[in-house]
Amino acid sequence: MVLCGTRPGGRVRASLTSNNGHPRAVDGKLSRDRSAVSEEYAGGPVAALRRIAFLMERAREDSRRIQAFRSAAAVVLPLPAEEVRERAEAGTLTELAGIGPSTAAVITDAVRGILPERLARLEAEHSGPLASGGRELRSLLRGDLHSHSDWSDGGSPLEEMAMTAMELGHDYLVLTDHSPRLTVANGLSAARLARQLEVVDAVNIHLDGGFTLLKGIEVDILEDGELDQTEEMLARLDVRVASVHSKLRMDPAQMTRRMLGAVRNPFTNVLGHCTGRLVTGNRGKRPSSEFDAQAVFEACAEHGTAVEINSRPERRDPPTKLLELARDLGCLFSIDSDAHAPGQLDMVDYGCDRAEAAGIDPDRIVNTWPRERLLAWANPARSDSR
Repeated sequence: MVLCGTRPGGRVRASLTSNNGHPRAVDGKLSRDRSAVSEEYAGGPVAALRRIAFLMERAREDSRRIQAFRSAAAVVLPLPAEEVRERAEAGTLTELAGIGPSTAAVITDAVRGILPERLARLEAEHSGPLASGGRELRSLLRGDLHSHSDWSDGGSPLEEMAMTAMELGHDYLVLTDHSPRLTVANGLSAARLARQLEVVDAVNIHLDGGFTLLKGIEVDILEDGELDQTEEMLARLDVRVASVHSKLRMDPAQMTRRMLGAVRNPFTNVLGHCTGRLVTGNRGKRPSSEFDAQAVFEACAEHGTAVEINSRPERRDPPTKLLELARDLGCLFSIDSDAHAPGQLDMVDYGCDRAEAAGIDPDRIVNTWPRERLLAWANPARSDSR
């Protein structure tokens, strides 16, 4: 397929899936036609549109405005280069459904070999490091274990998330859409999850060697500590993040038992955003859940369950005192973006900054590990059976 990316030399594919999880055929015409839009200039119109969307997501701008640029990229990508050039010169790009005046201006500049003004401004304002520290640790990350697509409450197709992770230098990305209990986030039933696994396989066939989209889930921890997905489906996954999303203010003793049940479950690999707090952002603030952190982190250390360092700025979870407690108790960690859009994958900068400040040994951070080591840790039964 013809590809173009968010940085020079980067690449993106046409969408392979609908947001309801039904596979689409790969466009054979695109795979043969090397005169497509991405060749028009260094980056090209599609690359410019994607890069603008990426930087807007990274800056946490309004999702509806961002979607206009991603939608325009999807419209332009399959068109012959000559048609795009002719429409740009004739001023008829806006006659295409999904292309408005702002996106047409970007396309026109890109076709003419001019750096679009909006892209230039965003690069100047939002392309630098998100955090002041953690750069060395960021360079050691091999992947990200917590991300969402438009199959649940994310904003982009799973292949777009995968391509962006690859462009950022990751070796792997774990797709962790929500489980069925979280209906507000369009959580996946066992049947939908099974369909998604088929699509992940299809996407991996078309990705370059060296990068893998791994099969995962952010599975809800139910009130009794059980996980919100069938054991059959959990066993088919590569990595499982278990998180509390409901009844966050339950009695501390009950919350402790709830979390201990999940941590001790052999399918749980990562304890996600353990306090559930929100410290800033448009969703307002939310206090931390109360639980016996010492008991929970001791169980994490005993069972090899990683404590997530959730990098979202509104979460910063766990709080510093709990992060240091988990460090002192010998826990493993996972620095995750919890990205709901491609540009948010870069938020791991924040988590790396916090982990470095806490003095956490990089080898205790599971997503600094190569893929094979990560998968052996997450699926010991599979490793033992080889």
